[in-house]
Amino acid sequence: MKINYLGHSAFLFEISGKKILVDPFISPNELASHIKADEISCDYILISHGHGDHVADLVTIAKRTGAKVVSSFEIIDWCAKQGIENGHPMNLGGSWTFDFGTVKMVYASHSNSLPDGTYGGTAAGFIIKAEGKTIYYSGDTSLNQEMKLTGELNKIDYAFLPIGDNFTMGIDDAVIAADFIKCENIIGMHYDTFGFIKIDHDYAKKAFADAGLNLHLLEITDDISKAITL
Repeated sequence: MKINYLGHSAFLFEISGKKILVDPFISPNELASHIKADEISCDYILISHGHGDHVADLVTIAKRTGAKVVSSFEIIDWCAKQGIENGHPMNLGGSWTFDFGTVKMVYASHSNSLPDGTYGGTAAGFIIKAEGKTIYYSGDTSLNQEMKLTGELNKIDYAFLPIGDNFTMGIDDAVIAADFIKCENIIGMHYDTFGFIKIDHDYAKKAFADAGLNLHLLEITDDISKAITL
């Protein structure tokens, strides 16, 4: 299982020969200006919620690649109206086995609407089980009690958690979240992109280390030679 960080909360997984793009916000992100969204290839696109900083490149990439879009029922319905025909609707608590692994949609405490104001359903995260590993992509969320249940039901190997504060959890709450989900390996996301969510990297690393946790702040790149192996 390999992963490239594309900036903000966008990641490109390579699992069992398939490429899974998550929350593509690339072309408007100055920190990812060296990445060309129109050259990204993928077989699936997972969308946690409909805010612009998670779906900015969704329509163009989905139409160009024909990738299957996996998201809430409401977002898939919206996608169909944008001309995206290959969609898989889900909802909280539901799971589905795709040809790369199993995806379960889980709760995220966050608002949710599409760029045109359309209601996007409930914001979500994903549990991905593949290649003998369990990955938790929390999506945009605050610290919440549901995370304890997520940790009890799943032996999570790696968790992708927002740490930028203001719109989501900050560093301190993310440390608590890691304890809730019983995961020591945390990959930070949703930080530094805008002035509202810039973080102190040294403080973040120390806060996690002091709690006995491994915080990974990845390089933004689509270079497969720099992909991280999970």
